[in-house]
Amino acid sequence: MSVRATTVLFYNEIWTPSISVPEGCASSCTVTLDPSRLDEADVVVFHIPSLQSLPLRPRHRRQHWVAFSLESDANYRLLAEPTFMSRFDLTMTYRQDSDVWTPYFGPDDLRTLLTSPVLKTETSPAVFFASGDVDRSGRIDYVRALMEHMTVDSYGRTLQNRELALDDGVPTKLRTIASYKFTLAFENSISRDYVTEKLFHPLLVGSVPVYLGAPNVDEFSPADHCYVDVRDFTGPADLAAFLLALDRDEERYAAYLAWKQTGLRERFVAMVESIRTHALCRLCAMVRNPPCRAAGAHPLSEG
Repeated sequence: MSVRATTVLFYNEIWTPSISVPEGCASSCTVTLDPSRLDEADVVVFHIPSLQSLPLRPRHRRQHWVAFSLESDANYRLLAEPTFMSRFDLTMTYRQDSDVWTPYFGPDDLRTLLTSPVLKTETSPAVFFASGDVDRSGRIDYVRALMEHMTVDSYGRTLQNRELALDDGVPTKLRTIASYKFTLAFENSISRDYVTEKLFHPLLVGSVPVYLGAPNVDEFSPADHCYVDVRDFTGPADLAAFLLALDRDEERYAAYLAWKQTGLRERFVAMVESIRTHALCRLCAMVRNPPCRAAGAHPLSEG
């Protein structure tokens, strides 16, 4: 006898025009963006950063509510507000302690990470891409001060001093940063586990990330000695002196890219393999076979 597929409703805007169910779990999981199907959905996913309000009518007792966000809890404080979060049965976020962990990297990145770097053709040692207005990490002031001590090419709307001849999105960004020795990988906020493409893009293309962000960034590092941590320096002048010295010393600089030949950390590979199954498939599987929880950890749906 066939088992009815789990219906997942994405209740509100998630900044994407459509969501498709991966082939591997298509027989057990269906997705809808139609809010009129709220009452029949088995799972309702709420995108917290764009959520205006929760439904007022009661949900049926077998319906699971999921709090979803890839944005930092430093930017969207509701994610760290216990009373609000107690409304949900499951979480699906960038945090490692989420029920369904959704980080900014995936299995497809494993092979790409070991691709050999291209020749560094830019004369400026460092590049910076940022266009968003959110800045709870102090990155704009830090980069502005850094620019007083070394040349930084900035292509985004923030502190822009260079323009792209052609911009086709992420591919252009990757091609551009690949030609620089260093990429300023500065997050828009500082929060545990919030390690985004800011770190992974330069790693993929062989530019050394200069990282400002999550205090536990090393847990996400694919190899030893592959990034520069801003916290190791007293300020922009100290960091600039280090980067300029590294820029002049080819042997020391090459050591930051040696991992491309020696391979990835076993713990990083294991971390990636743990999310090889698509997040939607993991969500549907979890709803079908819920884990045991301590009493009161997530309230059961009522109504």
